[in-house]
Amino acid sequence: MTAVGIDVAKQTLAIDVIGATGKRRQKHCANSPAGHADLIRWLGRHAGAGAVIGLEATGGYQEAVAIALHDAGYAVSVLNPLVIAAYGQSQLRRAKTDPTDAALIADYMRTQTPPAWTPPPPEARQLQALVRRLDALLEMRTQELNRLDLAAPIIRPSITATVQHLDAQITIVKRQIAAHIDQHPTLRAQRDLIVTIPGIGETTAAIVLGELLDIARFTSARQMAAFTGLVPRVRQSGTSLRGRGALTKLGSSRLRKALYFPAVTALRCHPTLARFAARLRAAGKPSLVIIAAVMRKLVHQIYGVLRSGLAFDPARA
Repeated sequence: MTAVGIDVAKQTLAIDVIGATGKRRQKHCANSPAGHADLIRWLGRHAGAGAVIGLEATGGYQEAVAIALHDAGYAVSVLNPLVIAAYGQSQLRRAKTDPTDAALIADYMRTQTPPAWTPPPPEARQLQALVRRLDALLEMRTQELNRLDLAAPIIRPSITATVQHLDAQITIVKRQIAAHIDQHPTLRAQRDLIVTIPGIGETTAAIVLGELLDIARFTSARQMAAFTGLVPRVRQSGTSLRGRGALTKLGSSRLRKALYFPAVTALRCHPTLARFAARLRAAGKPSLVIIAAVMRKLVHQIYGVLRSGLAFDPARA
């Protein structure tokens, strides 16, 4: 089996190929449409159609090359950088350059069997771009308002004008998100299912759909909770180590952020989760632990309505 590792940067790709005999080949190319076409031609000569290809998720810079490789018929795995870092530590790797990172990924693909990646539908990727733009605008608005509190009088008009501009852009993007979802029947049906869960509104539903991308890639509610980073990390070894449990936080921080206030709202308006929180409170659990547990319950309920295609029913919950 031929294994290929690709280290992705904003402008360049470093490629390492390990053949069935162990012989290596290396290449660099641009992270651009022309560079992707060059890469596919080169892989056709030196890797063959049966090659398995791995590349790290790097904040979106990997998406275009992953789609190009997938469309060319290659089996592509998009890997968590933490997994590759841990694998490198297990191999006692010390050097860190683009070529050595590509070689490490190729070694990982040769010795492990990560799942193949399938690109999400275009409408899901477009929704993700919109909800992330909305998040960026909201963050900029918060930053400007924080500056306004301590700003000198001479610059207050500038900050106020910027906030007004951001408010206008936020309104435009929110309308774009609503219109985009309404234009695609699958997204519209999924949003309408999610908002039947008490505490979750249309904005949160849009963020959830934009970050999950494709519900079909999750085989269980627990797996989706792990993707969100809402599973506990247990630290225990023998009798000497009994660390306090905490969330792994290895999943999507955007989803955790989006679900925090719906969880707080659910404590008041979601009878099932209000009773659940009351039991945790009676057991002496801290407030943040209770909110995290409610967030995880919301993830399970989101998975339930999307998988079943049925609106939220307290009796089933």
